[in-house]
Amino acid sequence: MWGNSMRENREALQRPGLDGSEGRSKKAKSRNFDMHVCGESDGLIVPVKRANKADAQYALVAESAEERRATKGNAPQARSRRTQSRGCESQGLWRVRQVARRDRRMRFNALLHHITPALLRASYWELNRLAVPGIDGETWKEYRVQMEVRILDLHERVQRGTYRAKPSKRAWIPKAGGQRPLGIAALEDKIVQQAVRRVLEEIFEVEFLGFSYGFRPGRSAHDALDALWVGLMGRRINWVLDCDIRGFFDAIVHEWLMKFIEHRVGDRRVLRLIRKWLRAGVSEEGKWSKTVVGTPQGSVISPFLANVYLHYVLDLWVTHWRKHRAQGDVIVVRYADDFVLGFQHRLEAERCLQELRERVGKFGLELHPEKTRLIEFGRFAAERRSEAGLGKPETFSFLGFTHYCAKTRKGAFTIKRQSMAKRMRAKLLEIKAQLRRYMHSKVAEMGAWLRSVVRGWFNYHAVPGNSPSLGRFRNEVGRIWFGVLRRRSQKFRRRRWQYMARLIGYWLPPARILHPYPNERLAVT
Repeated sequence: MWGNSMRENREALQRPGLDGSEGRSKKAKSRNFDMHVCGESDGLIVPVKRANKADAQYALVAESAEERRATKGNAPQARSRRTQSRGCESQGLWRVRQVARRDRRMRFNALLHHITPALLRASYWELNRLAVPGIDGETWKEYRVQMEVRILDLHERVQRGTYRAKPSKRAWIPKAGGQRPLGIAALEDKIVQQAVRRVLEEIFEVEFLGFSYGFRPGRSAHDALDALWVGLMGRRINWVLDCDIRGFFDAIVHEWLMKFIEHRVGDRRVLRLIRKWLRAGVSEEGKWSKTVVGTPQGSVISPFLANVYLHYVLDLWVTHWRKHRAQGDVIVVRYADDFVLGFQHRLEAERCLQELRERVGKFGLELHPEKTRLIEFGRFAAERRSEAGLGKPETFSFLGFTHYCAKTRKGAFTIKRQSMAKRMRAKLLEIKAQLRRYMHSKVAEMGAWLRSVVRGWFNYHAVPGNSPSLGRFRNEVGRIWFGVLRRRSQKFRRRRWQYMARLIGYWLPPARILHPYPNERLAVT
């Protein structure tokens, strides 16, 4: 069918009427109209361009040429990966990532043009919609009213260089042993920071090493926990160095941070944006204070800047030390400013700890004297400590879990993880205070809220070997709920535990393991 159609079209063009209008049959005209309706051409049909000389005597001399294919439907599609929001990734960012991967010494001198209105719009939709407003007092919903107009105005100010960063609003949240300072940025600052972070991640994700897991795309805290478990079980590790940097986000030296970023970024306009955020200052109760060191913990771009800082201060140094100074096995797992090192020999662990203090001290950092400690841990720790009369092996905490040496049912060595008791108590106190605030709400509303809270706790803590902690947490939540209900009225005061057991069974999810074993998930990853 297709071959006959092509033959008829060419024969019609070679007849006395060079435009093919006189010699073309009605059948060919109708068939051509059906196949090329609305100007669309099928890939198998080759359109023919008429000869330049329209005189009949030159018809046999002039050559007819094939026309170019129609643009619609035939343009080559550039490769692009899908994002989680089902939108296509920017082709410019894709090329930046490819160049950064191909040439590790490349400095990118033109990056600001990648911050487009589309990227700013996508950054806005990625923000937390329920976040506390910054110093401007503007929420996510209020900005959405005239989002398109304001995004275009923000893009113009960023490209023109008239964008000004606002100070961060100081907020305090409770933590173990005190309070943690947070810096809440203004909404437009969050949008621009998110866009700049997206651009810079395409460059520095190639540089970051494999044992760094904190605040990186495609990596989570459970990936770091799995890597630590597999390293302790699969390598000859007898000593563990649990490290923590004191006040890390408040001790970052701006000069060193800018030098580290300038290793790969040469665009002065992007560097100027980062300096604006670092020097914007902090506003607390209406009083502005200048920030000479540190980056506000809680801003959008702070985790990325922290990873860049620790990559050059810690990661590269540890990698070089492990290759050139260590004789035995050494493992490293880092999540933000919390990191764990495992050693085969004690002398190497002590030497590394001493040199590590000197290394971080050169860049304005300090290891926490109480949270940084060297412990004997591993497959033979229990036997060695028993011979020395030192008791059971010590434990260490990492990312909300207490790691300790244990035995399986068959007597084999294993490492088990249970939820930190300190964090569990803090969470239960928080639930108790919230329930007392809504004491007289409907039982169904209280049950639905508690279900979401317990499910969220299980989603993170339901790892293999942590079943006792899961059951204990669920029971304690039920007891707190029962105590609050009994205080609301005499009716509930007469209720027995059997009634509460039915409420717990209906509203609270069962305590069961939701995560696979670390070696299984790490092998799949």
